This record gives sequence, structure tokens and C-alpha cells, in this order.
Amino acid sequence: MEELTISEVSKQAGIRASAIRYYESIKLLPPPQRIGGRRRYSADILRQLSFIQVAQAAGFTIAEIQTLINELDGDAPLSERWQTLAQHKLTEVDALMRKVQGMKMILQNGLNCSCSNLEDCIDCIIRAEAIS
Repeated sequence: MEELTISEVSKQAGIRASAIRYYESIKLLPPPQRIGGRRRYSADILRQLSFIQVAQAAGFTIAEIQTLINELDGDAPLSERWQTLAQHKLTEVDALMRKVQGMKMILQNGLNCSCSNLEDCIDCIIRAEAIS
């Protein structure tokens, strides 16, 4: 089986070597084999890094990814942990989407403002926000 150096893993995964070392230090990745003091990885590390990157793209924090990968409760399979965290994350995303929609409406309503001074503009924007 081919062994990869940290720089090869870094290039192939599109992630900095320092991030790989950090993931190892917080136990998101297993400690690599060392040959002559240098890290050597199997190709499996690329799939593990891909999983971490996908979880981050889904909005999971490092702590949540640690829960997914290293949950102390060995009775729950990864799929159940993923589903539980995904339900919580979807609730957060829904709230964030509502907030962003509100921001968008305020900004769009503000585009109709033609006030020439701050006092009038404040009233205009407040009215626009109240309508939304």
C-alpha cells in the first residue's frame, strides 16, 4: 500500500498541513505511522479528510465533528449521530434563513428611501422594517 507524506496529503486533499496536524492533535484523525520521525499516511486519510470537509460544508463545527467521529457512546452508530446533529443543524439553518430573509427585506425596502437627511431616513427605514 502506498504511503503518503503530509505534504502529499495536503496537496491531494486541498488542505494545509497545519490543519492536518491540528486534526490529529484534537483526535479527529488517528495518529499517523512515523518512519524516521516523519508522518506517513495511507490513502484512507484522504477519505477521512473528505468526510471532515463535507461535515464542515454542512455547517458542523469542529466540536460537532468530534462528536460524530469520536462519540463516547459506542452504542450509537455514526448514522444515528449524524441524523441527530443534522436535525439540530437544520433548525439552526432555518433560523438563520429567516434572519437573512428579514435582512434582505430591510435592505430592499431601504432602496426605496429617497430621504435627504438622517432624521427622515431613520423614520423611512424604521417604517420599512415594520412593514416586513
